[in-house]
Amino acid sequence: MFALVRTPGAIIANLRARYVHTIWHQTAKDSTVALHEHVNEATIDLVVVGQGYVGLPLAQAAAAKGLTVVGLDRSQSVVDSLNAGTSHIDDIDDDALALMLDQGYTASADPSVQARTKAIVICVPTPLTDGGGPDLAAVTAAARSAGAHLSPGALVVLESTTYPGTTEEIVAPLLEQRGLKAGEDFHLAFSPERVDPGNPVYGIVNTPKVVGGLTPACTAAATALYDRFIDTVVEARGTREAEMAKLLENTYRHVNIALVNEMAVFCRELGVDLWDAIGLAKTKPFGYQAFYPGPGVGGHCIPIDPNYLSYKVKTLGYPFRFVELAQEINNRMPEYVVGRAMSLLNDNGLALSRSRVLLLGVTYKADIADQRESPAQPVARKLARAGAEIAYHDPHVPSWAVDEHEIERVSDLSNAKADLMILLTNHGEYGPEALPVGVPVLDTRGALRDLEGVETL
Repeated sequence: MFALVRTPGAIIANLRARYVHTIWHQTAKDSTVALHEHVNEATIDLVVVGQGYVGLPLAQAAAAKGLTVVGLDRSQSVVDSLNAGTSHIDDIDDDALALMLDQGYTASADPSVQARTKAIVICVPTPLTDGGGPDLAAVTAAARSAGAHLSPGALVVLESTTYPGTTEEIVAPLLEQRGLKAGEDFHLAFSPERVDPGNPVYGIVNTPKVVGGLTPACTAAATALYDRFIDTVVEARGTREAEMAKLLENTYRHVNIALVNEMAVFCRELGVDLWDAIGLAKTKPFGYQAFYPGPGVGGHCIPIDPNYLSYKVKTLGYPFRFVELAQEINNRMPEYVVGRAMSLLNDNGLALSRSRVLLLGVTYKADIADQRESPAQPVARKLARAGAEIAYHDPHVPSWAVDEHEIERVSDLSNAKADLMILLTNHGEYGPEALPVGVPVLDTRGALRDLEGVETL
């Protein structure tokens, strides 16, 4: 399948004819073997576009299995640092990066490397616009760049989270700009990233990989690639199902986090320890999964992905009430945290506007340095607007700014001076012995709730 001919004028016609034969007469196994043959013929086995929290671990997993991998990134400083052995993400330290380099990995800012490979995986950010809609600028730029260098018979996989239809309706036309046809002259698939930074159990290799191709042959080709370095590959019916799977996973989490966040508000009024209730509920071995309240939602996935799904549903003329309500509840949690802080200070005869508040942890989750969409930002912003003096402590964040204003960093927590501490991220360092004596704590994570002087949400 997809045997490459040397006569340029005959390439497209030859490949299209072979595609028809592939779809109707070859098995998925034949497609897999053919893809392996093409990958082996190429100078580069795999180009991973985007070397962030998704792309770099993916490149690591592939390089560890013997693939020749180039990490393509538009930032020359990132490329230079990686090639010099300095990592910029939590999950890959400098020693792990050094091993990758020894295994043949290299980083590049030159998009022409895509012409020398038979597999391109796009792992670029998909944030929101100022209006809250999908921002696909990085995806379209990456697809346009790949299309400008794409070789006949190549495989392109989009891993960036997006709404159903993006791969087929937006990415495919950009890849086809030089006349090659997706599903006929090259393979195209979607495979949602499932990276969980800081997770000590599940990483790229042992987390099942969903793949959905534009055609059955495209699915088989993507499966063949990931089978080389992922333990379990799960085939979807198509690209849209694979795209929807990722949005379903994170919308499920978003809605359930909103449920417990709303319960946290009224459970305090009812005199109920919600964390204890959750602990009891999760002893049931079926029909329940534990979610926990907090100061808001953070990271790239939970605050962002449901908006992509909501956007697509709205284009059909339907309101997505579950998602919209969950967003409303989760987005108001920083304000609730500030309200609780004000109430605790008032109980001690202090006004928030004349108080020093120390924030414990400003990353979006425990024991990592990732600050993307951290609820610490809106909490600090609201505290500042109320007139509070703000400082922070975080062993993973050497400097921190809110609205371009540098926030004072406390390095020695044991001797910290504050009228109130707010635990926003339950880093492992925040045990009882590490906290200064006599300073009240508002614990938004339930990690210290059994200690004297600690209040929870």
